[in-house]
Parts: sequence; structure tokens; C-alpha cells
Amino acid sequence: MLDTARSSSKSAVGEAELARLRAAYDRDGFVVAEALLSADEVEALRREIVAVALGERGEIAGAEPRNGRTDEALVGDILAIHMPHKISPLMRATMAHPRITPILKALIGPNVKAMQTMVFVKGPGKPGQAWHQDEHYIPTRDRSLTGAWIALDDATTLNGCMWMHPGSHAKGVIYPIKPHGDDRFDGAEEAYGHGYDREGGVAVELKAGGVAFFNGYVLHRSLPNRTKAGFRRALVTHYMSAESMLPWTLGAGKARPDVRDIVMISGEDPYAWRGVDDITRPWVRPDNAERQAEILAGMAADARRAAAED
Repeated sequence: MLDTARSSSKSAVGEAELARLRAAYDRDGFVVAEALLSADEVEALRREIVAVALGERGEIAGAEPRNGRTDEALVGDILAIHMPHKISPLMRATMAHPRITPILKALIGPNVKAMQTMVFVKGPGKPGQAWHQDEHYIPTRDRSLTGAWIALDDATTLNGCMWMHPGSHAKGVIYPIKPHGDDRFDGAEEAYGHGYDREGGVAVELKAGGVAFFNGYVLHRSLPNRTKAGFRRALVTHYMSAESMLPWTLGAGKARPDVRDIVMISGEDPYAWRGVDDITRPWVRPDNAERQAEILAGMAADARRAAAED
């Protein structure tokens, strides 16, 4: 299936190709478009990861001084950067990249908004993430959640590319999750009860600059980076129809009816009368559990202070 759901485009995607991508996406729950970003754009985003992590683009929880580290060593100390678009003009602009936006409109509709960006850094020997569905974490009312996974390095089966179960989105069911006890994966829980082969799926290999678009209900995972050197970096943005509300918990126990911490990407916002909030904060998730806990505790304390002042 993957071969028929793969596009290559260094220029604007035509209407016929957009229709083909939409048909493949509807069938499989994901589609790949190669070469949407140029080599220069990819390199600029790689450099931007370093600038964001150092706090050079603005305040970010978990920023650490360089302390003599090379760029490679600094990036190697990071697992992820959450919400980098909040301080990086480049990453915010990439959310609405002119070769990504037309595909989003074809997959979602004319009115598109985004609510999340993340940079993932998977260094040599680092684990993957077990089978999961993104709408488990970011629920929409209309099943329109779509991830755009931009490869900033060639993503291969060796360094931990994504895997998908084609068609697993079709039922529109969010499956339960449980601890997996598998050291190939990080601590995020694993979906079960879906009937798909745990060791099955289709590898979604990408060249740097390629983008995988995937539905919020499709089952996907990644495996460890088994290389001895080299990263598997990616910039991921989550989008949805602007016509749907976003009942997102943001990690709390109870969901807000409609989270308005969004960025409009295309078209009109039917709920513009609600205004836009600035709720989430960017932060660096380090490859150190103790330091990560410190950062999260500090962010929670800041949030409590801010709430008390309101």
C-alpha cells in the first residue's frame, strides 16, 4: 500500500496529485510526500533546534547553557522540544509551509488550525514509542486530527522510522492503552485490543525533507535507533479542522470544552469570536529523568503562581 501512497514533489502539488493523496489517506490513514522541504530548509531547521534549546529564541523551560558542548553533543542530550513554535518564528512559519498547506487542505478541508508542535530527537540506542493513536491524547469532535511528520534526517528502519497499520483508522475507535514492559519503547503506554499484529505494520521510511501525514486514529509506532552514530530528528505538527472544537485535557484530569491555544493555518476560523489563548509553554525534554522531573515541577509551580495571580 505504501508505494501507491507516496508522492514526490519539489514544486507545488497539482490538483490530480492532491486528489490521489486524499484517496490514499482516506484508505490507509496516512500518506507520504517526499521532498516537500529543500535541503537548505532542512538544515535551517536543524540549526534552529540548537538555537531554541539554548534559549536564543526566547524563554523556554529546560534551556541549558552550552558549556562547551558541540551542536551534536547538545542535541544528543535532548529527547524532545515541546511547542517550539511558541518562540521560533522559523518553526511557526514551517507549520504553514507553502508545500504542506495545500496537502493539509486536501486532507482536512479549507479551514485548518494547528495546536501543537514537537521536535523529536532519537539518538543512537534510544528507544521508540509503542503502538498508539494521537487522538487518544488530542481529541477532536470530528476525527480530523492530522499529524505532519517532517523528517529532518533520513528516517529508516535502522534509525527508528515510524510504522503504521494501514486502515487502522477506519473504524473510528480509540483503543485502550496499558503498560508494555518492552525496553524497545519509552514509557508511553501501548494500545491494545485492536486486532492488529504487534510486530506487523508498514515501515514509513522518508528522506530528509519528506513529510508523512497521518490520521489521529491510525495506529503507529517507532522502533529504537539501532545505528552507532547519527540522529533521527523530526518536526511534528498536529492540525485539525477549524470547524471542530478541541476538547483537550492538556495533561489535566478534565478536558476544556474548546482549547483556543491555536494557530490558524488556512481559511476561516468559525470560532474566532472565542478569541485565542496562550496556555501551553515551550520546554525542552532532556535525556535525563531527574532533570526532566525538575523542569516539569518548575513549570507546574509557575502555572500555580499564574493562576493565583489571576
